Amino acid sequence: MNRNTPLSPRPVHEVSHRVQSAAQLRAHGVTAAQAAAQCLPGGPWQQLLPGVYLLRPGPPTNDDRVRGALLYAGRPPAGARRTVPDRSVPGYGEAMVTGLAALALYGFTSAPPVIALHRIDVLVPRTRRLRSAGFVQVTRAAGLPRPQHRLGAPLAPVERALADAAGSLTDASTVRRILTEAVRGGHCEPASVVRELNAAKLLGRTHVRDAVEALLVEGRALAEERLYGMVRAHGLPQPLWNVELALPGGSRLGGVDAYWPEEAVALELGTRSPREERVVYTVEREHLERLGITVVRVTPKQLRDSAAQLSVVLRTAMMAAEDRDPAAYVVVLPR
Repeated sequence: MNRNTPLSPRPVHEVSHRVQSAAQLRAHGVTAAQAAAQCLPGGPWQQLLPGVYLLRPGPPTNDDRVRGALLYAGRPPAGARRTVPDRSVPGYGEAMVTGLAALALYGFTSAPPVIALHRIDVLVPRTRRLRSAGFVQVTRAAGLPRPQHRLGAPLAPVERALADAAGSLTDASTVRRILTEAVRGGHCEPASVVRELNAAKLLGRTHVRDAVEALLVEGRALAEERLYGMVRAHGLPQPLWNVELALPGGSRLGGVDAYWPEEAVALELGTRSPREERVVYTVEREHLERLGITVVRVTPKQLRDSAAQLSVVLRTAMMAAEDRDPAAYVVVLPR
């Protein structure tokens, strides 16, 4: 090939990004042999991953590595034909970044920057027969979550990224830091994180279980602050905070986070673990409601996103007390 002959009728300098897949280069008229020639020692390109090229010399940037990982994992299987238009990011298919790399792209300060990571975890459908290669670690899933997009890259939702990160980590302090930052930073609620960790069968690992306990404590403290703020901001009557309810004979009915005795309205924060939510909360609520006490269950997410609506629900429950039969007398104890 003459040194002055362009590689294709569509010059490669017109491509939108300096990281390109072999398929994208072919669309510009660059054959596999021509791409390989450009990557010879001293050449202007380099092969970043199998079938993925960086069209310049020098070390790849964060963006180069992320795009390269997505192009590698998102390439269609050999011999596959598209029967419907691909409406995803061109070249990425259904692939999305997960694990520590995704957390770094979400802006987590507790996660190392992508450039410092020795690998980038990428989530793909379980049906893909794709091996991990270079700095790309392939993770398969039967059902892919809906990705979030940051800086032009599809990312697994924070909860899934946390679970994939926790599954690859053995350092308890790092697991605890990323889980705590997820809650403090408002990325997600503790209950959704615990559900994802449980689905990934990680709660049996001691360091993950310990981190979850700290996460639930952190999440409860934040939820209580939001609850106090909602009561003040919307002019609700001040309740009795964090009390235990019992029958006069001494039989305990369970604890509630707020109780309005005159209206017989109790509020329960949904900050327990999944098992406690299913077992403990259901039993307690049934006991209280049989005694004529209205129980309002509130999640931390509702407190964060719908405080005004929750205040209306609580006020309505208090006003409805006038039309109900009087509730049974209960003893209120500090919790």
